[in-house]
Amino acid sequence: MAGWICLVTGAGGFLGQRIVRLLVEEKDLQEIRALDKVFSPELREEFSKLQSKIKLTILEGDILDEQCLKKACQDTSVIIHTACIIDFMDVVHRETIMNVNLKGTQLLLEACVQASVPIFIYTSTIEVAGPNSYREIIQNGHEDEHLESTWSASYPYSKKLAEKAVLAANGWALKNGGTLHTCALRPMYIYGEGSIFLYNHIYKALRNNGIIKQSSKFSIANPVYVGNVAWAHILASRALQDPKKAPRVGGQFYYISDDTPHQSYDNLNYSLSKEWGFSLESRMSLPLFLEYWLAFLLEIVSFLLSPIYKYQPPFNRHMVTLLNSVFTFSYKKAQRDLGYEPLFSWEEAKQKTMEWIGSIVKEHKKSLKTKTH
Repeated sequence: MAGWICLVTGAGGFLGQRIVRLLVEEKDLQEIRALDKVFSPELREEFSKLQSKIKLTILEGDILDEQCLKKACQDTSVIIHTACIIDFMDVVHRETIMNVNLKGTQLLLEACVQASVPIFIYTSTIEVAGPNSYREIIQNGHEDEHLESTWSASYPYSKKLAEKAVLAANGWALKNGGTLHTCALRPMYIYGEGSIFLYNHIYKALRNNGIIKQSSKFSIANPVYVGNVAWAHILASRALQDPKKAPRVGGQFYYISDDTPHQSYDNLNYSLSKEWGFSLESRMSLPLFLEYWLAFLLEIVSFLLSPIYKYQPPFNRHMVTLLNSVFTFSYKKAQRDLGYEPLFSWEEAKQKTMEWIGSIVKEHKKSLKTKTH
């Protein structure tokens, strides 16, 4: 596709900015449009430096603003839609999550049709497939199993409906008479430099004498490095631009994992941080079934208090299930259809992430010294 333009929503986020960095190297790409609600000054500066390689337009706007979407989609060839609200603890109001994650996606699809954008790639999540119970064991799962989340929690529910909308839009007629091709990528839990979840674990451990609290010792997951997830989006874009591959890829979803060892989330946090003196807490934890029912009781308390007080439970059943399930997936379908192979090995991903954690530790020590003076 000569002189094509790519719009990346959520371009200021953890994954979105990695996609932008890889897009810069794409053949015949004329312009990258980076859309997000806000961009940090540091990222603005980094993106401005990329201008020497390619035209990079920063668009600050809301995914629910139809005029903003109309402008962003004009003359665009490919949309990579990563923008969403991630919330495992039901902290954000349900209506807000449903609006951004579902309605925002629907509005973008409509803008896509009106602007005759032929390719739409959606960043979904493993959570649209589950896990629905910590007793359920899925190892090296695949797309033909058609697993689906039964949780009513805002995040997995909104992402599930949004993914369905994107895949159902495959084959839609565009305003110019062309055809829309869509696909969805379902990454595992994403780790790497800049992960807010990993940052929070490290920050809490730094305030706890370097001890990482255990909350998922019963899980077996296959986390995926952020650079590899970004790479999968690039390959999906190439596949949907290829007239031979597009019919096979259009309307499909793909699990995206890599060669990171299967392990518990606790062990992942530990393996990425132990070089800096962190350790896992050794205290006994509640049996899993007791933790699950305690979460249920806390949810009831929250519901009963809701008319007079907003009580936020420290954990819920969805979180307990998510963090303590055996739930791993193969990337063979993405390998077959998209030509996906991890761009970064486990050792490379581990090294890059460890170096980033080291910078957090050094910054923390520096701030402590400043406070003592």
